[in-house]
Amino acid sequence: MKVRFLGTGTSHGVPVLGCKCPVCTSTDPRDRRYRSSLLVRGVEGKGEGEGEGESILIDAGPEFRLQALAAGLQRLDAVLITHAHADHVHGLDDVRPMTHRNPLAVWASEEDVAELRLRFSYAFGTGQIGGGRPRLDLRVIPTRGIRIGTLDILPIPIMHGTRLVYGYRIDRLAYLTDCSHIPPSSMAMLEGLDTLILDALRPREHPTHLSTQQAFELSRQLMPGRLYLTHLCHDQTHAQLQSLCAGSALPFPVAPGYDGLEFELQ
Repeated sequence: MKVRFLGTGTSHGVPVLGCKCPVCTSTDPRDRRYRSSLLVRGVEGKGEGEGEGESILIDAGPEFRLQALAAGLQRLDAVLITHAHADHVHGLDDVRPMTHRNPLAVWASEEDVAELRLRFSYAFGTGQIGGGRPRLDLRVIPTRGIRIGTLDILPIPIMHGTRLVYGYRIDRLAYLTDCSHIPPSSMAMLEGLDTLILDALRPREHPTHLSTQQAFELSRQLMPGRLYLTHLCHDQTHAQLQSLCAGSALPFPVAPGYDGLEFELQ
């Protein structure tokens, strides 16, 4: 299974519009953070399409088209939605070229399916048939999870402030963005991970996101094989985050994610 960070930024993205801070004016390409999104690709020869592996997108933010072009994305089997905030879904219209042959399955919670149906109402109406709207097959993901090709996908209920949202576990990978608390029942669903990708907005505490230190403490309880940080704001450069990770004293590798970073899981 191959994993690519399409975006690792917050709802503003980085650089933040109008900001002249050291991160937003940095020349390090790792400090350019599109809205958070992940691409998971299965092993070739074991997927759903003509010898290719599965191709699963988690969230489609406003930069999805640019992210997909950078990744060389040719097809999608499914989209998993963590929650229907704008920075996680407002790129859904750009999946349109990938829905010409068949509608694209978009999985989310019952509440978010209803919200997406309102937000993208033009895609589900009875108006003109043509290329002006994506063919989205909205589906409520069952709590027991689903299987796409060879990949088992389990929704993980987590708290984003007072809002219940989903993270996703795909085999031994877990992606938990926009998270401020993980209920005990969900912690039990996250045992035995090879890789944990976790929200770590900034060093300072925040009411709806984990701070860097809170992410370290939570990951110490889960003990994954490795940890990547995501949903990063413009408080610190990538190099500064690397130093924080190096000083965390965690008993497993930890690093900040960055747009375009790829890795594999066996």
